[in-house]
Amino acid sequence: MKQQQFALAAIRGSYRNFSEKEKKIADYILNDPRNIIHLTINQIADELGLAESTVFRFCQRLGFKGFQAFKIALAAEVVAPLKDIHEQIEEGDEVKTVAEKVFRSNIKTLEDTLQIIDEDALKQSVAAVLSARKIEFFGNGGSAMIAMDGYHKFVRLGLHVAMNMDAHLQLMSASQLTKGDVAIVISHSGSTRDVLEVLHVLKEKEVTIVCVTNFAKSPLSKEADIVLYTLSEETDFRSEALASRIAQLSLIDALYTNVMIARGDEGKTALRHMREAMSQKRL
Repeated sequence: MKQQQFALAAIRGSYRNFSEKEKKIADYILNDPRNIIHLTINQIADELGLAESTVFRFCQRLGFKGFQAFKIALAAEVVAPLKDIHEQIEEGDEVKTVAEKVFRSNIKTLEDTLQIIDEDALKQSVAAVLSARKIEFFGNGGSAMIAMDGYHKFVRLGLHVAMNMDAHLQLMSASQLTKGDVAIVISHSGSTRDVLEVLHVLKEKEVTIVCVTNFAKSPLSKEADIVLYTLSEETDFRSEALASRIAQLSLIDALYTNVMIARGDEGKTALRHMREAMSQKRL
């Protein structure tokens, strides 16, 4: 995973999955981030009554090489901060104000995710799709909508693409994939039962797994061959899973567009055939 550039957003985005010790560190940092950049790892550990190794591992969990790398990113964020556009929605807000805050939250999710895109992982995803015998999208609940959107896009490329909305059909379909196929698995948490059941089958079949997820330490991200991360924050009226859909869609769009470009004339021909077929639907 590429080193995080937005330290505070990384903490907020993963907060609910932290252990009690990690939450203690997170709360300490979020309470006064400017002060943290003037402290050593030893001072923070002493203040919290924790081992230095615990603080060090916390930084690594966020995607940093260590405490120093985390502190550099944090300093860049708090010393010359951008305007905070991730405002909390409140019960007394006007309808237009709520809309503005939702839009700003989505914009921030896109900006944060853009900062953590791993270019190598994206290139590997493109290569995997281009060489695949078959590409199948998997997702449940809200992620199923993203998976369906992915299918809707990639079917235009003239590739063998599939997607099932039903969890049982997903398991059945996964059992028919082979080593030459690619599964694109979308899950915000990367730890739901249906996703892990499909993951188990895909691993048994030696299918190349590309996942889109928000959590670096989820079972899905640990087992996937290639991981594309989103980064979103939770508010009182809106879970980070809702905001992450925008980032998930954008990552799939980026993957689709890169594959389209790489296919060259073949991609253009497939797109033209699709447009000709769909023209019959227009009056």
